[in-house]
Amino acid sequence: MTTVESAPSAPTPAELAERWREQEAAIRANWGEPGVIDRETMKTMSGMDVFAAIQAGRLPTPPIGRLMDFIAIEYEAGRIVFQGTPRRDHYNPLGTVHGGYAATLLDSCVGCAVHTMLPAGKGYTTLELKINYIRAMTDRTGPVRAEGRTISVGNQTAVAEGRLTDSAGKLLAFATTTCLVFPI
Repeated sequence: MTTVESAPSAPTPAELAERWREQEAAIRANWGEPGVIDRETMKTMSGMDVFAAIQAGRLPTPPIGRLMDFIAIEYEAGRIVFQGTPRRDHYNPLGTVHGGYAATLLDSCVGCAVHTMLPAGKGYTTLELKINYIRAMTDRTGPVRAEGRTISVGNQTAVAEGRLTDSAGKLLAFATTTCLVFPI
């Protein structure tokens, strides 16, 4: 008689949301206070070094993350994931989360994906951001993740794309960006 082992079942959206919350809490435990990294320090660090120092609590976290309540969860060269949980504080007059919340998460993930590819002495700024909204969010959406990936990074310009999804894997919005790359 042959027995067939069943593959482990994928987590439910609720289980995945809980895992995401636990991962966020563990990362936040190491973080320092929000602040702005001084220009002289930024000149000496690659993008990957900056994110490693923020994650380890050696550099301040970006103030926008506290204001909008989102953080970087994962990063590697050419890719970064931010997580946030939409709240009623983010609502527009129509009773859903304002599009600016999704735009901020997406702008952050695509820009920071570019930053992960930059050497010490280089910075970037957004030249263009294009967003397509697919689904509305509410305070019942639960945690969402914005994943940014680079498409092309050159000496003067960089292009990246990002996707905003919920714990059920539903696409909420997506974006593309063109960034100007410059010496700091």
